[in-house]
Amino acid sequence: MKHSFDIDVLRMVAAGIDLGSFARAAHHLGRSQSAASMQLKRLEEQTGPRLFVRKGRTLVPTEAGETLAAYARRIIALNDAAALALGASVTPATVRLGLPQDFFEDVMPATLSAFDAMQPEVHVEVRAGPNHILGDEIRAGRLDGAIVFTPAGSGSNEGELLCELPMRWLAGRARNPDHGTDGERVPLVMFDHPCLFRQAALAELERTGLRWRAAVTTPSLPGIWGALRSGLGVAVRTTHAMPEDVAPVPETDSLPRLPMIEVRLLRAADPGETAERLCDVLRAETLRLVAPATLGEPA
Repeated sequence: MKHSFDIDVLRMVAAGIDLGSFARAAHHLGRSQSAASMQLKRLEEQTGPRLFVRKGRTLVPTEAGETLAAYARRIIALNDAAALALGASVTPATVRLGLPQDFFEDVMPATLSAFDAMQPEVHVEVRAGPNHILGDEIRAGRLDGAIVFTPAGSGSNEGELLCELPMRWLAGRARNPDHGTDGERVPLVMFDHPCLFRQAALAELERTGLRWRAAVTTPSLPGIWGALRSGLGVAVRTTHAMPEDVAPVPETDSLPRLPMIEVRLLRAADPGETAERLCDVLRAETLRLVAPATLGEPA
């Protein structure tokens, strides 16, 4: 017997995974939680394998659930494209974009503005996150496109290499001449682990035998900038979107030289025409706003 999947149930599956909660998905789609639970139960009866398992207070997809969700997104996209072609009113298409916080002041608004001029009817969902999370979200089909940092020279062939940026030691402009060193220890302002910039800083300090201490740890880029301008230490970052009251530490023997870092564009395996168009805009704006910054920048 052939199965026919209800498009509304498939929307619930995709929304539940994307939003991380079927309660939020039910609210987003204008349904009651009890109706959503009943739909999922009937869907599992229809498919056979368990699609979701409980983890704490939430339901997370099994391998079968992830497989169904990937097909669901494609079916939903085709359904909505057909409806639009015939002039029917449908729920606005949603495309999902991931970016490091470094690009939220310029690349994100430029991308959204350019894309909105092309397809104003599309809803764009933007997420910030660490590289490893954004990569996982792309591979799981929960993001359509993402910009990520990767170590230069790592041999990674994932996604498309857009440019390389030099990593620099940064500090607040109103600093003591020692640029934040505390005796023999370097006070570090860092992102939470794991973080490529954090790893690079610690690796170079260990390589050169310099002692260090963790002065501030934060999950927020504004938190990094705030700690630097307050004189609490030094951080490793690129100079892209660096605030005016933060500056690169002059290259001296006190702090080791740092390697380059790559900026890559990741795309979902089968994102669909609309998401591909958004990725193309993201690529163009990243090259326009980020890549030129490498010119004249010391490595």
